[in-house]
Amino acid sequence: MMLSIRQLIRSPLPSPIPTLACIRFNTTGPEQAPKKTKFGPLHDDDRIFTNLYGRHDWRLKGAQSRGDWYKTKEILLKGVDWILGEIKSSGLRGRGGAGFPTGLKWSFMNKPSDGRPKYLVVNADEGEPGTCKDREIMRHDPHKLVEGCLVAGRSMGARAAYIYIRGEFYNEASNLQVAVQEAYSAGLIGHNACGSGYDFDVFVVRGAGAYICGEETALIESIEGKQGKPRLKPPFPADVGVFGCPTTVANVETVAVAPTICRRGGSWFAGFGRERNSGTKLFNISGHVNNPCTVEEEMSIPLKELIERHAGGVTGGWDNLLAVIPGGSSTPLIPRSVCETVLMDFDALVQAQTGLGTAAIIVMDKSTDIVRAIARLIEFYKHESCGQCTPCREGDFKKKKKKKTLNNCF
Repeated sequence: MMLSIRQLIRSPLPSPIPTLACIRFNTTGPEQAPKKTKFGPLHDDDRIFTNLYGRHDWRLKGAQSRGDWYKTKEILLKGVDWILGEIKSSGLRGRGGAGFPTGLKWSFMNKPSDGRPKYLVVNADEGEPGTCKDREIMRHDPHKLVEGCLVAGRSMGARAAYIYIRGEFYNEASNLQVAVQEAYSAGLIGHNACGSGYDFDVFVVRGAGAYICGEETALIESIEGKQGKPRLKPPFPADVGVFGCPTTVANVETVAVAPTICRRGGSWFAGFGRERNSGTKLFNISGHVNNPCTVEEEMSIPLKELIERHAGGVTGGWDNLLAVIPGGSSTPLIPRSVCETVLMDFDALVQAQTGLGTAAIIVMDKSTDIVRAIARLIEFYKHESCGQCTPCREGDFKKKKKKKTLNNCF
């Protein structure tokens, strides 16, 4: 049985399978390599985020010793088309939840200039219950994000990046601001960034704790000093974004992996995971597990292996598992029968009638009162609703009333 917490935002489905009449058989060409069927575990040499647990120095010297800012000037000088080509060939899809192809999204900014500057906005307003992957990047690997802003900004011809960080993330904002200042002092950003002739600024903007500011247009409104309320679309941010200028809004993890993809090649990144679901991914595992953690793994790794290998398994053993929320509280939960075989990627979870979302895995064992658990999430969304759209404003209120009815039934 599937219990939906909120309406699932589905990723694009694969293209329809061609009919037999349209298939051409090549009897003379070389045999194609067999499709990959085993995913994970990820080797340490292939990890992009090497300081998730803060065991190493997060300042500039420490970051450079781990490979950050290496040959960044060469990447910038290769130009917009080359950077976009690597991102597209990598198969990278947005890591914030929607899963839109990143290279395609960034290419929307490469239109003839109308005189307005272009901006990159990084959505670091990580307020989804159960999600804390971006927090670890900003706290322990902030230079990955700053360098990522520079590379991503170059790919879209942006003049500056605004990193909008959740108001409660005080330590993360402090570390990020220090990293930005270090990058300025070293000539890595600002005027003539990395000696490339490209001018690029990075600004850190702190939010005030509103969940709705995770929505891209509400976030833009907040950066402009207005109340964080979503805008009507169209116009879309790529046409009219922050300060009325063309803007791309991207997730922290999406931006942070861009330099490594450019250094190691899009084909390297595309070698992980399945087709349309490639790369490495940060997963949060919390709830009823023996070792809650944030870990980088190969996309498409089985959910069961992910929990047992990195989180020490379900408390009381796998048979004690009741259900899992696989992608943050906005995604429908799945029962143990589905968890046995499901892969952790966009398409597999859509087929399982849920979604990858932010890849924040919330594990519930059989001691969980599932009605109370969902009621708690309903209360969160009711409290955080901006009240502008009817389904959210009225729907959460009605769900809360329905919850009371369910409580009386048990």
